[in-house]
Amino acid sequence: MPSITSAGVGSGLDLESIIQASIDAENRPKMLRFAEKQESLKVELSSIGEVKSAVSKLNDIIEKLADKDNFGKRVANIRQPNGADIISVTPTSDISTGNFNITVQQLAQGSRAVSADGAFSSADAVVSASGGTLSFAAGPDKTFDLGVTAGMTLSELRDAINSSKDNFGVTANIINTGDPLVGSKLVLTSNVTGADNDLVITSDTAELDAIETYDETLNPSGGMVIADNDKAQDAIITVDGLSVNSDTNTFKDAVQDMTIKALEVSPEDSSGTKLSAKLNIDYDRESVTALIDEFIASYNNLVGMIGLQTRANKPLNGDASMRALSDQLISTLGTELTDAGPFESIFDIGIGVKKDSYLEKSSLVRSLNEAMDENFDDIGAAFAGENGVAKKLEALLGNYIDTGGILKVRETSLTTQLDDLEDDVIDHKARMKDYEDGLRQQYAGLDVLLAQMKSTQSYLGAQLASLPGFVKSGS
Repeated sequence: MPSITSAGVGSGLDLESIIQASIDAENRPKMLRFAEKQESLKVELSSIGEVKSAVSKLNDIIEKLADKDNFGKRVANIRQPNGADIISVTPTSDISTGNFNITVQQLAQGSRAVSADGAFSSADAVVSASGGTLSFAAGPDKTFDLGVTAGMTLSELRDAINSSKDNFGVTANIINTGDPLVGSKLVLTSNVTGADNDLVITSDTAELDAIETYDETLNPSGGMVIADNDKAQDAIITVDGLSVNSDTNTFKDAVQDMTIKALEVSPEDSSGTKLSAKLNIDYDRESVTALIDEFIASYNNLVGMIGLQTRANKPLNGDASMRALSDQLISTLGTELTDAGPFESIFDIGIGVKKDSYLEKSSLVRSLNEAMDENFDDIGAAFAGENGVAKKLEALLGNYIDTGGILKVRETSLTTQLDDLEDDVIDHKARMKDYEDGLRQQYAGLDVLLAQMKSTQSYLGAQLASLPGFVKSGS
């Protein structure tokens, strides 16, 4: 049997068109149904995704509202004297509101020891011919020892002090005065602040006396002197006239539940009186207002999104879960509060519901500002308390977006259906390929048969035409 490479070549019939028409009749309706179903699933998945995204955004805000710390913040308002920046303040949520006058009398400092005139002629002067050990201390718990090698120079000693891994905070410098009677001065500065924390240097050899600190009673041979204005000292502030000391420039709980940092000494007026910073500790109304504004905006965004996705001709039109979510939101908002002072619901703190279910700031009962003026701490209880609205809204929204939640499950189901649909399309295309192969096999046989018949007809016609007396029709 001759090979047929294209249907109809042998017979001359347009078998390719017949095959294609048969395939289209079988394939096109099903592919259209696949496409319609795919589009329907994608549109519904997109709508569910839009609502789920709006729920998630609202839930992010609700999580902040459910954190009582976000309602307990305090803000420090400071009016510095004469433009000077003398203090910074960090209040905790436990501090009471109030006003304070704070003056910085002096800043904390570490001590500074300077070698005697003529002790060292230059930075290259030898500190010790035979060597020894220097011991450094500042206060009860800051110490380190340093080995002085034989022949060590003043500059080498400076470098050894500064690079010592045990050094608690002593910085060594050399001042070359240019005066041969004064020579080079070794200057040692300690960063350990606070009264009675002066730098103390001792050694195990009299050869290092020039580097020991002088003490009239304990070490009169010491050559390093700490001047009165170079002694370690406390920081001192006055709070409403009461003096407070600290061994650093940070005062923790000088006013209970507040940290004050002294930045510079208070400037003086014309009479020599140090000026005070005016400190006001108040509720952080601005952050609470911003959080509630954010809540209203996110809530309204969700309400609007539900309305958009449930319109006529939208995939969620008439959807029971959307109706349930809308009803539950309003119902939860109206929860009766306990342990929230005078607030029986959040509608008592300056929030109202419009006819279209959107939230708005309202002063029907009292405005938010009035609520903060009268019962600031109770606003936190209204939202973040054990029976607060935020806790209940958080639980409600979790039922929709958490693992196993309504919207999460629907999203997963629609995604699975789309994946299954893609598999169905692949299976259908495979079946259509088999169907086409079957048609081509059938029509190939017909094509060969018709070709043979056409060949036989031509042969017989030629034989008959060669017979004596055969006359073609029409001759």
